[in-house]
Amino acid sequence: MGTYYLKTPISDDDITKLRVGDTIYVSGTLISARDAAHVRMVELLHRGEKLPVDLRGGVIYHAGPVALKQGDTWRIVSMGPTTSARMDDFEPEVIEKLGVKLVIGKGGMGPKTTEAMKKFKAAYAIFTGGAGVLAAQAIKRVVGVHWLDLGIAEAMWVLEVENFGPLTVIIDSYGNNYYEDLRKNVRSKVPELSKEVVNTIKNVIKI
Repeated sequence: MGTYYLKTPISDDDITKLRVGDTIYVSGTLISARDAAHVRMVELLHRGEKLPVDLRGGVIYHAGPVALKQGDTWRIVSMGPTTSARMDDFEPEVIEKLGVKLVIGKGGMGPKTTEAMKKFKAAYAIFTGGAGVLAAQAIKRVVGVHWLDLGIAEAMWVLEVENFGPLTVIIDSYGNNYYEDLRKNVRSKVPELSKEVVNTIKNVIKI
């Protein structure tokens, strides 16, 4: 397992170097998008309209900030990840049509997103939940914010970051999904474990 320092825009070569379990840090531009922002992105795609930012080679962070406005500028106080599974219905299309290369969140994502990442060379990494202040320390400035009508947490924030991380790769561009593979492994052992439990009960009853 290696450690990689990525800079946006992220290339296919950057992504294909990554494997599940690797540690990465990201510098450059990071875009936040939660549920409502994903809905709006997909709606714009379906209407053939442009997004306010170009996401080719970009990074999406499943998060909403605690943000303070100071004059004409914003300061991010905390920005911990939200549960990525809520974006599973939208992420494959976002990856395919917008060229996103790295998605960051927590809790993992499902088979459809995994397949999209394999097909279009993207990856998913997790940031430690509950460490929103640590995340904010890597945010150097707010470049812009869009869709504030959705609320501060759900708006799309454009952030300049430096060594944002540590992030752990959970889905790589080869179709490996740590959480899903772990679940499959556990399920495959259930019949074997069930037999052991039954035999143990039988032995106890005999005693």
